[in-house]
Amino acid sequence: MTNNETTLCDEKYFRDFYLKHVQSASNFAYYKCGDSEAALDLVQDAFTKIWENCSKIDFNKAKTYLFTSITNLFLNTIKHQKVVFQYAQDAQDAPNLDTNNQSPEYILEEEEFKQKLTRAIASLSETQREVFLLNRIDGKKYREIADLLGVSQKTVEKRMSAALQILKAQIENI
Repeated sequence: MTNNETTLCDEKYFRDFYLKHVQSASNFAYYKCGDSEAALDLVQDAFTKIWENCSKIDFNKAKTYLFTSITNLFLNTIKHQKVVFQYAQDAQDAPNLDTNNQSPEYILEEEEFKQKLTRAIASLSETQREVFLLNRIDGKKYREIADLLGVSQKTVEKRMSAALQILKAQIENI
């Protein structure tokens, strides 16, 4: 290991790094989420992640790692909020099923299918699940997803294709 790789683990260097970048990181996080408290949480989590992985991060790439961490933490938060929202929406819509005179067996089968589908989506790799949900839930086009994730459109297409193959195979087993 070179000295540059280990300097971030030195409290003095880490403190200097923190003081130098905390304001721009906070602004960046605020621009992402529009909520100062949530932005502060993202920044704290990102700096914590850097501290925990200090021996693995090249000091010269720490700023890039910081901003990438904030972006990823933000996207994870959004994904979680969407799952919570969808669950709440499904729970709210559930009483309406009875008004359609659907049999209890049908309602049970539908609920079981939803659970199996949720597990199938959860079984995808993080990159596949991210692309799948951004496309199918957010309605983003492959080009938009590629720009958002910083990858090529071809990479997005491959991840989506792999995700769809896995889901198709698992759903056929359901």
